[in-house]
Amino acid sequence: MAKTPSPQPDNDRVALLGGPPTAAYPLAKRAFDIAGSALAIALLSPVLAFCAAWIKLADGGPVLYRQWRTGRDGWLFVIYKFRTMRLDAEKGGARFASANDSRIIPGCAWMRRSHVDELPQLFNILKGEMSLVGPRPERPEMIEQLRPDIPDFEARLDATPGLTGLAQVAAGYSNDTEGMRTKLRYDLAYLRRRSLLADAHVVVKTVPKFWDHAAC
Repeated sequence: MAKTPSPQPDNDRVALLGGPPTAAYPLAKRAFDIAGSALAIALLSPVLAFCAAWIKLADGGPVLYRQWRTGRDGWLFVIYKFRTMRLDAEKGGARFASANDSRIIPGCAWMRRSHVDELPQLFNILKGEMSLVGPRPERPEMIEQLRPDIPDFEARLDATPGLTGLAQVAAGYSNDTEGMRTKLRYDLAYLRRRSLLADAHVVVKTVPKFWDHAAC
């Protein structure tokens, strides 16, 4: 049975994007990633230090959470995040976080809503495993769960995953199948028309999204 093409995002939401990527784009994007992540680490070092100290004092366990994620072309890499959930948070298996999740360490919910818990991924960017802008890297087991309902979900793997992206800016936070289907449409639109100008525009558009009441 032929698959029904995914509907395209609203034209006004992707008007910021340029044309198809040029031959020089990968090199320029890598330079943009190195400069941007290094500057962000320098400027945000007090925030990084505060979060690390709070988690250590509140929970006593490791400050960083390391988790396998799926990168470009399906290669797996270890992503870094501030650990905002208890050490036994996934003893029953992987699952999406929910509102007022009891697994969250006291005083760490703001890190999740502000996405500050994602800042250690700046070091993933310096290592070349991630980019400042691109589709968000998903867990391999979540891709397996989504594959039956969203057969073309793995098309996102054509690009290096990003700390932020058009899908996050345009569609916001989601942790259900329909939300992931919507975000896929934006990811595919980005892949078709990515450019350094588009990446810079997405970074600027990310700033107002800093605080997300829907995140959990």
